[in-house]
Amino acid sequence: MNSTKLHPDGFSGGSEDRGGDGAAAMAETHSLQDLRQQAAIASKVFVQRDYTSGTICKFQTKFPSELETRIEKQQFEETVQTLNNLYAEAEKLGGKSYLEGCLACLTAYTIFLCMETHYEKVLKKIAKYIQEQNEKVYAPLGLLLTDPIERGLRVVEITIFEDRSIGSR
Repeated sequence: MNSTKLHPDGFSGGSEDRGGDGAAAMAETHSLQDLRQQAAIASKVFVQRDYTSGTICKFQTKFPSELETRIEKQQFEETVQTLNNLYAEAEKLGGKSYLEGCLACLTAYTIFLCMETHYEKVLKKIAKYIQEQNEKVYAPLGLLLTDPIERGLRVVEITIFEDRSIGSR
């Protein structure tokens, strides 16, 4: 991989922290829609589940070497830690969860036709968080986070897109 200040894929976040300079860096940022429609996939990185604390839904915060020239380690770790916190919130048992369970039994589970569970609400919050991270952080750097629910909560998939100049030839 190239070690110049500008990312080797030609994508830049437009920030001095991430490399690039001024107007050139801003011109090379891309939207989430651009990536999904036009850019070619270079590779994928998978962040595995962390089973050191049991079977709770938690992902490893170890920074993948494939992302070293793409995103700051701190930003990556913050994203994974936020996901871990949100999944912990979803799986937390409390009075509300027990009430949902009792109401479900009393209504032969028909209550869920007109009510979302706490878990479903948090999954929506996670999907929204991933969408925001893709739009604000990852897409401008030529990366795309995939919601872990789409991979059976086994991995966080990060797609790395090729340099546009290579993909458009």
